[in-house]
Amino acid sequence: MMVTSNGGDQDRIIPALGRNGLTWAYDFAIALATREHKWRNRLAAAVAPGPEDKIVDLGCGTGTLAIMLKRRQPQAHIIGLDPDPEVLLIARRKMERAGMIIELFRADAGQIAEIVKDPVDKIVSSLVFHHLALEKKQATLKGIFTALRPGGGLYLTDYGLQRSRLMRSLFRVVQTLDGFETTQPNADGVLPQLMIEAGFEGVTEASALPTLTGSISFYEAHRPWK
Repeated sequence: MMVTSNGGDQDRIIPALGRNGLTWAYDFAIALATREHKWRNRLAAAVAPGPEDKIVDLGCGTGTLAIMLKRRQPQAHIIGLDPDPEVLLIARRKMERAGMIIELFRADAGQIAEIVKDPVDKIVSSLVFHHLALEKKQATLKGIFTALRPGGGLYLTDYGLQRSRLMRSLFRVVQTLDGFETTQPNADGVLPQLMIEAGFEGVTEASALPTLTGSISFYEAHRPWK
């Protein structure tokens, strides 16, 4: 999970779980509140890493998804980006314990086109975009588009359109913690349109998963071949 937001003139890092001192509990909280095992496995299956794939995990957080992708395909080249040094430290320790080599970069969401010099095959992002101001969502999607090779795929999992009164009510917990300005566009279902505006084609909401903190949507899109 990348924790960046538009904080006025400069971007600021929002600590994991939205508060300083809680990063140590992030993995436990996400597992408890979001049905993490379910959505991470569904996302990893959709990405379906191949042996020649170069894949960026944008907002890799503590590295859980990056490790999962590497386990599915040890030959794939996995790169993790996140601006929070504390979560990257946790990620490095987890990767060392797993005996995996995964490149990690401290970078803001909007820097992906700068960090990724050579186009990649796939970009995955989970629980990142609800932290970003609308303008930052747009800029990040354009950066992702630039970083992908023609035909490359974007696999984005995040809180999306909250379709029922129950899901909207549950999502209020996330909004109270992370801020209404960044989260409300997600709840209103803005992400697919933003992907189209960034140039992606084949934009789909493949499925949605109800959780204790609202509905999490699975989006897929591709950069056109031409």
